Amino acid sequence: MAKPIQKVKFVNSGNVTFFAVLRQRVDAHFKENNISKHGDYTMVIKTIILMTGYVLPFCIILSGQLPFFYNMLLWVLMGLATSGIGMSVMHDANHGSYSSNKFVNYIVAHVLNMLGGSTFNWNIQHNIMHHTYTNIAGMDEDIEEKPLLRFSPHSKAKAVHRFQWIHAFLMYGLLTVYWVVGKDFVQYIKYKRNGVNTNTRKQNAKVLSKIILIKLVYVYVFLVMPTMVFGIPFLEMLTGFLVMHFLSGVILSVTFQLAHTVEGTTHPLPNANGDIENEWAIHQLNTTVNFCRNNKLISWYVGGLNFQVEHHLFPRISHIHYPAIAPIVKQTAEEFNIPYLENKTLMGALGSHVKTLHRLSVNETLVALDNLG
Repeated sequence: MAKPIQKVKFVNSGNVTFFAVLRQRVDAHFKENNISKHGDYTMVIKTIILMTGYVLPFCIILSGQLPFFYNMLLWVLMGLATSGIGMSVMHDANHGSYSSNKFVNYIVAHVLNMLGGSTFNWNIQHNIMHHTYTNIAGMDEDIEEKPLLRFSPHSKAKAVHRFQWIHAFLMYGLLTVYWVVGKDFVQYIKYKRNGVNTNTRKQNAKVLSKIILIKLVYVYVFLVMPTMVFGIPFLEMLTGFLVMHFLSGVILSVTFQLAHTVEGTTHPLPNANGDIENEWAIHQLNTTVNFCRNNKLISWYVGGLNFQVEHHLFPRISHIHYPAIAPIVKQTAEEFNIPYLENKTLMGALGSHVKTLHRLSVNETLVALDNLG
């Protein structure tokens, strides 16, 4: 049974004016330029492009006019679109930054249901736990130990982690498949037991019903209907389905890991009183890294998640504004002598991630003792 979640709070200890100054400067940027902090028409265009890349290839596959190889290429395109929708469209909407209209945000946020996931669980894991308690073991589920993977120096090193820097990317490919078939149910039970889910019994019954319905419809549309209605061989659909999810899983996992599981980030633990002895905003800068900020194509595709520093500090600002406010954040951080972490290139970020996985693949304490010996 899951234990009640630990109460953790951030205690300001110096530089207490940093975030106030930064927020004032960022607000001034939007006011002086007379622009909204939300998305604009470019977000609508991006949504149309990515949704078309997800729906149209599937319709072509259902037509049964193309041979197996070309259908697999369409599944690859759908995998790319799936990741793009998750990072660039659904992500902003769930943070309330896609539009100034709450109803629009609500509708677009539930695009996640079309990808086989639960918006309810995602908001708890990502918006509440990850964004508040970034890289804190026991709080941030993104760094929890996974089968064969270790992301935190505070989780126990095991023999199965020895070569994680090699097999990690294979495991990443299983992320979205697991999300569709099991993760939402595991999280639903976990969040109820540890107290993060504060819904009433009646409300949770409704949540669970929605999760079950989403899964049934998703599986029917992708695996049952194509065979029963359109006569497409089941194994062909299953193969394409797995190709789509493997690619999507790798892209999503790597994008998020490049922001937190790389060299230079910290993994602080609360003291006996449950305090993290740092200001929340500074904690975000210490645990978050940007990568290839100047690559416009990557920035477009990953929805500004290569500007993770800006995103963690200002999640309710649409990612389309991150390139403009990044210099403000960097300059302010430097004025307050706070590290602004970033990897200039994608390969540099990937290399840093692999190096961190390698470092975490063994028990650092034993390594230190060996070196002393």
